[in-house]
Amino acid sequence: MRKNFILDTNVLLHDPRSIYGFKEHNVIIPIYVIEEIDQFKRDLSELGRNARLVARYLDSFREEGSLKDGVRLPHGGVLRVCFTDRDLPLSMADSNLMDNRILAVAIDLMEREPQSPAVFITKDTNLRIRADALGLIAEDYDAERVEITELYTGFTERLVPREVVDQMYKSGAEVELSGQDKLSPHQFILLKDETNPSHTAMGRFNAARGRVVPLLRGMKSEGVWGIRPRNMEQSFALDLLMNDDIKLVTIVGKAGTGKTLLAIAAGLHKVTEEGTYQKLLVSRPVFPLGRDIGYLPGTLEEKMNPWMQPIFDNVEFLMNLSRADKKAGRGYHELIDLGLMEIEALTYIRGRSIPNQYIIIDEAQNLTPHEVKTIITRVGDNTKIILTGDPFQIDNPYVDATNNGLVHVVNRFKNEKIAGHITMAKGERSALAELAANLL
Repeated sequence: MRKNFILDTNVLLHDPRSIYGFKEHNVIIPIYVIEEIDQFKRDLSELGRNARLVARYLDSFREEGSLKDGVRLPHGGVLRVCFTDRDLPLSMADSNLMDNRILAVAIDLMEREPQSPAVFITKDTNLRIRADALGLIAEDYDAERVEITELYTGFTERLVPREVVDQMYKSGAEVELSGQDKLSPHQFILLKDETNPSHTAMGRFNAARGRVVPLLRGMKSEGVWGIRPRNMEQSFALDLLMNDDIKLVTIVGKAGTGKTLLAIAAGLHKVTEEGTYQKLLVSRPVFPLGRDIGYLPGTLEEKMNPWMQPIFDNVEFLMNLSRADKKAGRGYHELIDLGLMEIEALTYIRGRSIPNQYIIIDEAQNLTPHEVKTIITRVGDNTKIILTGDPFQIDNPYVDATNNGLVHVVNRFKNEKIAGHITMAKGERSALAELAANLL
């Protein structure tokens, strides 16, 4: 049965291509949605870009026929722009409220075209509740929604014979496991002895060879810039961060799991010790926690300093500076002055091509899928990019734990051979921080 999907303004601003996302069903856009979208068209933000894109899509359809009568969509449905003159129910008496006018169009369609069930699509929770109270079927929109509890972790466990575990400790070890088709490229595996579960070995699935290979040697004993992994997840993360064949790494974890510290340590090692990359480039989205303090004075670098302070704290921790060193003026700026590290504002990254660099994007859960696409497509030859974040700590009002850019990348790249992912759960910042992350 063909349905009528009525789209709210926030759906089109979230994903302009949602027009094409309902297969053989009809797509209805109330004229009041167009009026609301028109208010965003001059914005320089992503909302403004999406508003202009929606207008271009609709204008291209207008060339094929009348939007009032309906224009055929690629998958067989019909796109229409509708309005209504009907009297609103008493519960929607304020006819000047755009939400009410949009709901009125949906109700009108539900009554006039009973052969095509009307489904109201909006990302506004309260509007879905109001629509339901009026007898409308209301649903959220998310083209690729992934529940955070179902997110790919990058890690699994396997029970294997004792000799397989022993084999992993030999030089040049590689083991072949049954059921490899269920493993993703660079997925980590904890091999457990069938007869003695405490006898284990850690490995990573190499999709090119079709075998499980050991983690990179030396990290546990020698460390990376003085940092040694404290748990299994950190060992997995460092293996991804230090592997030059993996060009995109995503690390998801709650506060205190060591995501940012490990990424910066690996980046500094690759730049200063191995010389694999020319520079470490670090950035993070500018979203305040709580009420914003307003505009910041000074140069771009001075404006960025408060947002980048968590990065600077990690760098100075890795530099192992004493109190006397800090009093003498030593600090993170030494690496910046030497050209080994650069702080980048994501605002100005569009249009750039960034080769031969180790890029870290911290707090990536505050980015939209489009913003993440813009960043990753800046990557040039011999550049590695790391995205870190915690989907449960989001400050951007336009994304949530299931549709942010970090989760989007994890879902899209989990089967790609140049990408790797690990979800970290064990906090190592302090006993108090770990307790707060679990209890609060």
